[in-house]
Amino acid sequence: MTSTLELQGVTVRRDNRLILNRIDWTVAPDERWIVLGPNGSGKTTLCQVASLYQHPMNGTVRVLGETLGCTDVRQLRKRIGYMSVQLADMLGPGLTATDVVVTAKHAALATCWHVYSQDDYAKARRLLNRFNCEDLADRRFITLASGEQKKVEIARALMADPGLLVLDEPAAGLDLGGREMLVATLASLAKDRETPPIVLVTHHINEIPPGFTHVLLLAGGQKLAAGRLTETLNDAALSRCFGLELRVEMRGDRWHIWTG
Repeated sequence: MTSTLELQGVTVRRDNRLILNRIDWTVAPDERWIVLGPNGSGKTTLCQVASLYQHPMNGTVRVLGETLGCTDVRQLRKRIGYMSVQLADMLGPGLTATDVVVTAKHAALATCWHVYSQDDYAKARRLLNRFNCEDLADRRFITLASGEQKKVEIARALMADPGLLVLDEPAAGLDLGGREMLVATLASLAKDRETPPIVLVTHHINEIPPGFTHVLLLAGGQKLAAGRLTETLNDAALSRCFGLELRVEMRGDRWHIWTG
């Protein structure tokens, strides 16, 4: 099976600090990955590399059959659905929810740089409807509640019919209700066979949505473990990753964690 995303020996150094250290990792077309690790472990940088917003100093990055450095990243980025706090903060302040979604057609941050058709706007509204955001379509994005913004951002990530979804901490800043609504939304995506492979970064075990299949554990910029979620996410691996004695267990279709 041809991989959707493949990193070989990927190393990133910033300000003389090693952020990622020789990461080898492969995502297949039918997989849904969780990326876990403490603060500073390299999770966000990994997402930036996978979504082609960060070039490694060493190693090879292949995405959707193209090799970074041998392709036009401006075109390839359009085939990657990317969601992050940093990206959301860069969106034009006057954009409506519909505008935010439609800009993903060209991997843009504002509507003034490209021409969009009525069909494009109709598709953006259909995506908002899919996530029960139809009443937000004409409201300015910056005025929306955090949970509403996250749904709009997920709709945006799907606008260009991507071959890969990279979602960097989508639950950041949400309250309990907003988080649970987001988990349900992501679980629905994960279970939909039409959804492309997903890479989802989270800090919290109990935010892992049902339907995710694999996990990558990072610590200090290094890959500690990677594999099927039910086999890899265990007490020993998680304790080593976070430097704390931890226990983890699946109850029903959700994961739970505690110390001791």
